Amino acid sequence: MDLTPRVDYFGSFDPGRVPSPCFVIDEIALRDNLSVLADVQARSGAKVLAALKAFAMFSTGHIVAEYLSGTCASGLYEAKLGFEAYGGHDQGREVHVFSAGYKEGELREILTFAHHVIFNSFSQWQRYRALCLEMQQQRPELRFGLRINPEHSEGHTERYDPCAPRSRLGIVRALFDGESLEGISGLHFHTLCEQDFKPLERTIAAVKEKFGHLIPQMEWINFGGGHHITRSDYQVDALVAAVRAFSAKYAVQVYLEPGEAIALFSGILVSEVVDTSWNGQNQAILDVSATCHMPDTLEMPYRPEITGAARPGELPHTYCLGGQSCLAGDSIGEYSFQDPLKAGDRLVFEEMAYYTMVKTNTFNGIPLPAIALWNSASDELQIIKEFSYRDFKERLS
Repeated sequence: MDLTPRVDYFGSFDPGRVPSPCFVIDEIALRDNLSVLADVQARSGAKVLAALKAFAMFSTGHIVAEYLSGTCASGLYEAKLGFEAYGGHDQGREVHVFSAGYKEGELREILTFAHHVIFNSFSQWQRYRALCLEMQQQRPELRFGLRINPEHSEGHTERYDPCAPRSRLGIVRALFDGESLEGISGLHFHTLCEQDFKPLERTIAAVKEKFGHLIPQMEWINFGGGHHITRSDYQVDALVAAVRAFSAKYAVQVYLEPGEAIALFSGILVSEVVDTSWNGQNQAILDVSATCHMPDTLEMPYRPEITGAARPGELPHTYCLGGQSCLAGDSIGEYSFQDPLKAGDRLVFEEMAYYTMVKTNTFNGIPLPAIALWNSASDELQIIKEFSYRDFKERLS
């Protein structure tokens, strides 16, 4: 997997221009990604949706709406955000919603504005079928689908694999026997995580094998997310050909739901060294936290890159970096630097646009990072939002 950016977008950015900590998104990088996705959309005939679970900086919603066909959401609040901030109301963009389980009140509201509503089980569909079809009489554009589980794993980490054994996500083939599909117009599958075309190609084959007899009854098929389409080594032409072939064979509209691909290479997290110490090894406390600001470093886990830093021992000064929280495991990892770290130094964490802002929390009262939008072409910088004690307090009671 080549995560080398096509362009060194942040090479000229001065981290001292923003408060710390701060997420900085480059509008040019974002538009470059969206242009790739728009090209896939135009050449393949697929409709590409922005997956808000990965990147939901809604101040850029109008930019995303210039390129893509809409948004996809994992519940009511994300769906409302897509409708309100990404062209769902005034630009005719679609809002798709999937949930592992809908509460009736949530679903009733979703049905007033969404376009595709996807169910995770026959029991949920049967429970709400009458309500859905009643709303469809009022809003003929409403469509309903089922998430299928092709029981074909391409994931490398079980926590992030929707097709792992005993997964709660999607309906397996055996459960379709004897069930009516009246009112269902589409199927949805999602099996990938940060992957290229070949895993999708194998997944499509598995879907055809298990569910091919049902697809001719459908109007649309959603290939889900996890596609790293904007990586420099992604096989874009192969994806375009596969979508065109699938659409032609089954006469269906194909949807794609990239999340990370929209924001690859487009964001950084600026941080500051608060203190340095020693306890068997050099320690540095930062104003960013693994548990509060980048929890995937603990959950996935993975090691975020820092501009100018290297792996332990590769440069003269190695430090274990951690956050300000009281969690003993609030450790970002070990890094080496050319010069000793000192309080006030700025460190830039790379690839921090996706699955970061959407996952931040205020455990221990740790402040949330500010959010900034930068334009690497014009050098224009906007501080979009800064957070305060009130943001921490109002989540509590």
